[in-house]
Amino acid sequence: MRMKDKVALVTGGASGMGAATARLFAREGAKAVVVADLLDKEGAAVVADIEKAGGRATYMHLDVTDEAQWKDAVDRTVAQHGGLDVLVNNAGISGSGEQDLYDTAAWNRLMGINATGVFLGMKYGIAAMKKGHAQGRKGGSVINLSSISGITGQGYIHVGYNASKGAVRLISKAGAAQHGKDGIRVNSVHPGLMPPMRTSGRTADPVMRAKTLKGVPLGRAGEVDEVAYAILFLASDESSYVTGAELVVDGGWTAI
Repeated sequence: MRMKDKVALVTGGASGMGAATARLFAREGAKAVVVADLLDKEGAAVVADIEKAGGRATYMHLDVTDEAQWKDAVDRTVAQHGGLDVLVNNAGISGSGEQDLYDTAAWNRLMGINATGVFLGMKYGIAAMKKGHAQGRKGGSVINLSSISGITGQGYIHVGYNASKGAVRLISKAGAAQHGKDGIRVNSVHPGLMPPMRTSGRTADPVMRAKTLKGVPLGRAGEVDEVAYAILFLASDESSYVTGAELVVDGGWTAI
């Protein structure tokens, strides 16, 4: 049980990689998994699935761009479950649905959700972890979902997506440098071609996906559970000496 006694909060937990991560954490014995999302019906369904399987989970409505909602979500998690050990900043939107790759409104939306949302999660999540560490808890692990788009550029995605995911990559390193002394590890995960998101555009197109697959050494798209297992490793004590790292889950795409 790699998550035994741990309390975890997963944003974007109602679908995709977030839902897969929440379910996996519960199967691995988490004391509590907080599923946070804007999709209330879908989030409640994930919690119901977890509880049906014998796990422990709760749902919280959370707009990751809203600072007051972040503070409330973390405060409620600590009050209900006694602390916060793992924060997975997974909530995000795609940049492949934009026609104008320099549209200003899209830039603000992408940066607000993908980058500022992670910043606010770290602000309140790390504060809770620091307080818990001072009171005798082990510390904490923050896992931020970036992308291969946070490592290299692409010609068919809004520049705000690359910029926001690059910001996630470096804020993770900054957090690692600043909070190691508090027993808190901060790492980023960089998925490659995955099942399309609700907000995907060109990256959901079969022709575009087939073209992208030609550059993936493993010759296939990834599965959400494959990302979830990478997140689990970083959340667990097995990665106790890993911080400031970039864990790429892309079938080898960035190796070429």
